[in-house]
Amino acid sequence: MGRLSLIFVWSLSLTLCFNPYSTFAQLSPNHYANICPNLQSIVRGAVQRKFQQTFVTVPATLRLFFHDCFVQGCDASVMVASTGNNQAEKDHPDNLSLAGDGFDTVIKAKAAVDAVPQCRNKVSCADILALATRDVIVLCYVIVKTKDFDIVAGNTVMYYAGGPSYTVELGRFDGLVSRASDVNGNLPQPNFNLNQLNAMFASHGLTQTDMIALSGAHTLGFSHCNRFSNRIFNFNNQSAVDPTLNKQYAAQLQQMCPRNVDPRIAINMDPTTPRTFDNVYYQNLQQGKGLFTSDQILFTDTRSRATVNSFASSSNVFNANFVAAITKLGRVGVKTARNGKIRTDCSVL
Repeated sequence: MGRLSLIFVWSLSLTLCFNPYSTFAQLSPNHYANICPNLQSIVRGAVQRKFQQTFVTVPATLRLFFHDCFVQGCDASVMVASTGNNQAEKDHPDNLSLAGDGFDTVIKAKAAVDAVPQCRNKVSCADILALATRDVIVLCYVIVKTKDFDIVAGNTVMYYAGGPSYTVELGRFDGLVSRASDVNGNLPQPNFNLNQLNAMFASHGLTQTDMIALSGAHTLGFSHCNRFSNRIFNFNNQSAVDPTLNKQYAAQLQQMCPRNVDPRIAINMDPTTPRTFDNVYYQNLQQGKGLFTSDQILFTDTRSRATVNSFASSSNVFNANFVAAITKLGRVGVKTARNGKIRTDCSVL
C-alpha cells in the first residue's frame, strides 16, 4: 500500500510539473476583493481616459496581451525595458511594431491603482494588462458626426459598439525574466499555414476553434505594409498576386502600399469595420479580404472553413467563442508567488 501511495504521489508530481496549464487554478475573479476592492473600476477609468486620447489604445492593448501571453506566459514580461545587460522581449524584432499606446495604457492604469493607498504595490502588472484588455474590447466605439444626437466636442458623437464583456480571472504574478531570445519562434507569423497556426496555439493548450476565435481580434488594428507585401507584388512564380486575395481588394492594397512605400505606413486589418469589435472579420475572409496569409487560410483551408462560416453568420456565436478562448489564453504560463513577484514598476524586473 505504501508503495502504491508513493507511486501515486510521484505520478501526481509529474503531472503538475509537466502540465503548463495547471497554475491557472490559483486565478479567481475575486482575488483582489479584500486587497483592492475597487480595482476594476480604477483600471476601467484609466483605460477610458486613455481611450479618449486615441483609438489606437484598443488594438495596441489587445495585441500587447497576446504577445505577452505567447512568450513565457501572461506575466507582463513584454512590458520590461531592456538594460545594458539584457535585451528584453519588447526589443525583439517581432515586438518592435507593438504600439506605444498599449504600454502607456498599462502604465497609466498601474499608476491609478497605486495612487490608492490600500492598493499600492499589491496588484500585478500582468493582472492590470488582463483587465485593460477586457476593457478596450468592451469600450470600442465608432465615431460619427451628426446634428441629430447629443453633441460631444464639435458634433462628434461616440457610439459604443464594442465587443463582449467577460469576467477576468485574476491572481497572476509578474515574471522575473524578460529575454528577447525567448520570443524566437513563439509568435504567429503572417505567412503561417493552418498546421503551423494549430501547432503554435496547441502548445499553449488552445484548440483550432480557440485559434480561429482569437484571430478575430484582427477585426481591430492595423499592419505595416511589409507584413503582407509579398501577397500583392511577388507571391510566387506563377502569380505576382496571391490568387486567394479578392482582386479589387488586392488592387486597393497595391495603391495604399506601393513598392518602396514608407515603412511607417500602416493600414487597417479590417477594411470594412476597422473600429468595431465584431464578426465582420470572418465575413471579409469569405470574400477573400483577409490581410495576412494566416488570416485567409482560415477560410481557404477546408478544415477550418466551417468555423469561419459559423462565426461569420452569428456574432453571438463568435463572441461566446472569443470569450472562452481569451479566458483560456489568460491562464497560460501564470506565475505564482514562488516564481513571480508584483513589480512596483512594470518596466523594471
